[in-house]
Amino acid sequence: MSTLSHNVLVVDDSKINRRKMEKAAQVLGHSTLAVEDGTQALAALAQHSIDLVLLDIEMPVLDGFGVLSAMRQDPQMVDIPVIVISALEEMDSVVRAIELGAQDFLPKDFEKVLFAARVGSCLEQKRLNDQRAEYLSQIEYEKTRVDALLEATLPAAAIEELKETNQVRPKRHEDVVVLFADVVGFTQFCDRHPPELAVSRLQGLINGFEQIATEEGLEKIKTIGDAFMATAGLLKPVGDPLRAAAQCALRMSQIAPELTQGWQVRIGLHVGPVIAGVIGQQQHLYDLWGDTVNTAARVTGVADPSTVCITSTIRDGLHGTAASLGRVNIKGKNELEVFRLDALN
Repeated sequence: MSTLSHNVLVVDDSKINRRKMEKAAQVLGHSTLAVEDGTQALAALAQHSIDLVLLDIEMPVLDGFGVLSAMRQDPQMVDIPVIVISALEEMDSVVRAIELGAQDFLPKDFEKVLFAARVGSCLEQKRLNDQRAEYLSQIEYEKTRVDALLEATLPAAAIEELKETNQVRPKRHEDVVVLFADVVGFTQFCDRHPPELAVSRLQGLINGFEQIATEEGLEKIKTIGDAFMATAGLLKPVGDPLRAAAQCALRMSQIAPELTQGWQVRIGLHVGPVIAGVIGQQQHLYDLWGDTVNTAARVTGVADPSTVCITSTIRDGLHGTAASLGRVNIKGKNELEVFRLDALN
């Protein structure tokens, strides 16, 4: 049984009975507040922190049944335990009160030992209920934090699969547009400036890129150092993945100097099949593999500062203006014709 002090509300239209219950509760170390009818009881419950209500059933204005009904409809009062006070010959009223939510009852001529036992039992149950509610609230809070962390780490579809199966199996996806963007001269900038400045500007750039990617319907996959990787047409449906990725790339190349006080980026695009998923058991990272990914990354290295380079596969599917840069040596691909994307029609 709980030995802590609690706030007990005594509700009875008889001054003698109110005083008797107040004194019995105070002997047990509890603080008391006494009112003489149900309307005053509801007002007290709304204004004060109450741990237990000792409630007479027969009262003028608003009886105990009315108080119980109102308490059970109020989320702030529904968990407050109530002990109804009734004469032994009024057991039908006691049953009805318990059906309305009262936890226990005491006869009007209660003995001190019985009073202490039933008050203590109700308060202990309330303590356990409050503890359980606190635990559930903490669990919900932690779940929200975990969900937020997952949303910052994995695409939405991958999160659903992870929750359902406890894994994200790598899968093949066809016709995925892969976008790579990296900062021109980032390493040299880091060598000449404090790391805090470099990271701050990079953070601003990545934040801007994430916003543009979201607006254009792309999904950010990851950042690798100063490089940004996103896809169109992978897990999230988009009407025209080629155009969405191209529009995204052009916007990124144009806004980068504004976001970083002068930094330029080079961007590359390629489309084709990829393998995507999560491997390993620790520090889950959703990633892509395959020739399409490698080609997009290497095309990025061919681009001049503040330009977007695309492969012939991208160009053939776009309505836009693109200038051939000729055939260039791409590691692992021998010679590949690359185009500079200037505008979309």
